[in-house]
Amino acid sequence: MHSPSATEGCVEVAVRAQPKASRNAVVGWLGPRLKVAVAAAPTGGKANRAVEEVLADALGVRRSAVAVVAGHASRDKAVRITGLAPAEVRQRLSKLLAEKGK
Repeated sequence: MHSPSATEGCVEVAVRAQPKASRNAVVGWLGPRLKVAVAAAPTGGKANRAVEEVLADALGVRRSAVAVVAGHASRDKAVRITGLAPAEVRQRLSKLLAEKGK
């Protein structure tokens, strides 16, 4: 597993978004990025909001604790998570992906 990085009291995770997917899900690691599939189209920020919602749900945090901070118009994004330490993010993602068998 790749490590989320800590910056300014938050955790940043590199994400590869897959818009217009058949379902919303954290898929697994794709190189150094966490692949997140979202059903939303990449127009009007819909896919970015969907990525935030999927990650918030997967990590068990409020939606407001997750924000796309870079790559708004790209599939490759930086997502900032507040309220969790890097070790906690790693643990929750590992558990989620282990349950999915990835």
